[in-house]
Amino acid sequence: MSTVERLRHDIDSGQTGDKVSFPDPAAAPLGADSEAGGASPTKGEIEHAQRYETGRSISHKPAWRTDASDVALVAVVTVVMCAAGAGLAVITGSVVL
Repeated sequence: MSTVERLRHDIDSGQTGDKVSFPDPAAAPLGADSEAGGASPTKGEIEHAQRYETGRSISHKPAWRTDASDVALVAVVTVVMCAAGAGLAVITGSVVL
């Protein structure tokens, strides 16, 4: 049976692929707004959210990490842009020493 607490646990533990495994210190925990407003989520709504959040494919590489190919690409683009800028400066005669 799915509950709002179970869904929040799945999100906080990194099972949905949205974040690393670490609890969020929420001022208003998941589901609290609806419950405070007198309209608690139905069992069907909770199950739908659970399937949606946990049913997506999870990348094994967190989005915030880079690997060597990312760093190499940035380095190559930087060198090419600097060379193009220097070449343009020489062609237009606007080299400042």
